[in-house]
Parts: sequence; C-alpha cells; structure tokens
Amino acid sequence: MATDQRKPLPFVANFAAGAIAGVSEILTFYPLDVVKTRMQLETGKAKHGMVGTLSSIVREEGFGRLYRGLVPPLLLEAPKRAVKFASNDFWGKTYMGLSGESKMTQQLSILTGCSAGATESFVVVPFELVKIKLQDKSSTFAGPIDVVKQVIKKEGPLGLYAGMEATFWRHFWWNGGYFGCIHQVRSMLPPAETQQGQLFNNFVSGSVGGFVGTAVNTPFDVVKSRIQGAAKVPGVAPKYNWTYPALMTIMREEGPAALYKGFLPKVLRLAPGGGVLLLVVEFTLGVFRQALGPPYL
Repeated sequence: MATDQRKPLPFVANFAAGAIAGVSEILTFYPLDVVKTRMQLETGKAKHGMVGTLSSIVREEGFGRLYRGLVPPLLLEAPKRAVKFASNDFWGKTYMGLSGESKMTQQLSILTGCSAGATESFVVVPFELVKIKLQDKSSTFAGPIDVVKQVIKKEGPLGLYAGMEATFWRHFWWNGGYFGCIHQVRSMLPPAETQQGQLFNNFVSGSVGGFVGTAVNTPFDVVKSRIQGAAKVPGVAPKYNWTYPALMTIMREEGPAALYKGFLPKVLRLAPGGGVLLLVVEFTLGVFRQALGPPYL
C-alpha cells in the first residue's frame, strides 16, 4: 500500500515507539547530560571545558557519578518522549485540518513542533528539577525521593515546579528547531528506495534537527539549570527567577558566551541523539505496521 494511503497507527503505537526511543537515547548518552549540567551551573569564567569537566568528575568523584540522577530522567523518558511524539502527531493533524493542507509543510512543521514542546514541558519539570539537584557537584541528597521530600518540606508542592517558565521556553524552541529542520532536511535528501536508505535519511535529518534545536535552545537550558539548581533562602529573592531577565543577568555578568555553557556536551548528545531517537521511532513504528498488517502497511 502506498505510504499516503496507509491507515495511521493507533495512539498506543506512537506512545510505545516514543517511549522505547527515549529510553534507548538516554541510556546511551546520559553521562554527557551530567557534564552539561555541571558546566551550566558553574558561574563566572569557565574553569574546565567538556573534557576537563568529565575527567575531574571521574577523578574526584568516581565513574559512577556520571550516572548520578539517572533514575528521574529514566522514569521520565518513556512518558516524555511518548508525549512529545503523540502531541506532535495530534498538533500536526490539528494544524493541517485548520489550514486545509493535505500534507505537512515546513511552516506547519515548525508550528507543530513548538506546540508539542509546550505540551511536553508541563510533564517534565518536576523530574528535571530532581535530576538537576542530584547532578550538582555540591548535592547532598540521598536520592530522588529525598530531593522530593526536602523540596516539598521547604517550599511546598509548587517548589517542584521551579523553572517551569524556563522549561517551557527550552522545549518550545528546541521542538520548533528540531521538527522544522527535520522536514527541511528530508526534502533535500534523495528519496530512499530501501528500508535501510529510509533509516539513514531519518538518522541524518534527526541529527541535523538535533543540532539546530540545541543551538536555538541552549541559552534557555542554562537559565533552567541555574533556576532549578539554586538553593532557596527564605525572605531572599532568587537571583535567577524569570527566563528573559535571567538571560540578561547572565549576559551582563558573564558575557554572551556564558549562555552557551555546556553546548558541546549538549550538542554531542542531542545531535546524534536526535538521529538515534528518530531512527528508533521509525524502526519501531515499522515493526508495529508489520505486526498489525493491512491497512497499516
């Protein structure tokens, strides 16, 4: 059956494919996320680059520290990626219906990605906060549950949503760049004539999309890390609170380059990670189509 005549897969298939892809990506690239967070939390002039930060963590804290805070994102990755791809599917169909387009355009792809990112941000904030607290070098928390207990005790349940606005902007811009770029790159690549060729095209477009999304959203990620990593002091206004004023503060005090702290480990994770993500999603969806048979093939 022609691709445009296949029946769309049910929601559960897209949910499962996103979950499997997300877990695969995080298990492969997580140490780079720890390095990125350490670099972003460092104020003032950077003392170490990516390699220096990585080696100092291993030397001073042990290899296992590279997986500190793994549990929250691992628990989150399945629903997070599932929400990402399911909401992308939902918003894509919605905007195509509203615009009257029969297939996805680059403009609709960017709008769809931004909307999916905004939807995703509401799910991830508490997990991201716990992860940042555990990844911090000065962290004394016993584990994820201890972080949750301490935050709720000191700040109340809403304390788990610190950095909500920054997370919204981070996901909004990353998804817009990622999905918009994927559409453009796919249109520039030669049509795939085999399944292997299709997987290669997906990896290339996903990798380029991951790079562009990272380049666009890194400043917002730096602000999110600063907000979520800071210890709250009763009666004292936090230095980093709202996203855009925080961007200006960091730029004024540390220079524009500080907004891209942690960019290298972040892009080394999310560029190939974006390719792995899309490759695994498309491969898994293909398996589901073969298993379900017509009219999904």
